[in-house]
Amino acid sequence: MALRFYGMDPETQGNGSPTVWVDEEKRELVFQGWKPGEELLAKVSTIEWAPGHATGIPEGEDVVRVPLRMAAIIRKALDDAERSGLF
Repeated sequence: MALRFYGMDPETQGNGSPTVWVDEEKRELVFQGWKPGEELLAKVSTIEWAPGHATGIPEGEDVVRVPLRMAAIIRKALDDAERSGLF
């Protein structure tokens, strides 16, 4: 798997932190983030995302939180992936 590192939370203090990669082989964004906590999971599990779409988080999927201050890193990862012809 070819993972290209794009960046991590600029406020990292030397321990684990939200991080963004692009998996060039699978053509996916990969995020490391904070666990959502029970309150957020409860909210995510009950809202209807789109008409007719099941609620909840399906088996094999998960939710992570990343700070908005990482928007530029995420944008760069998307722009580079697009320029590379990944989508």
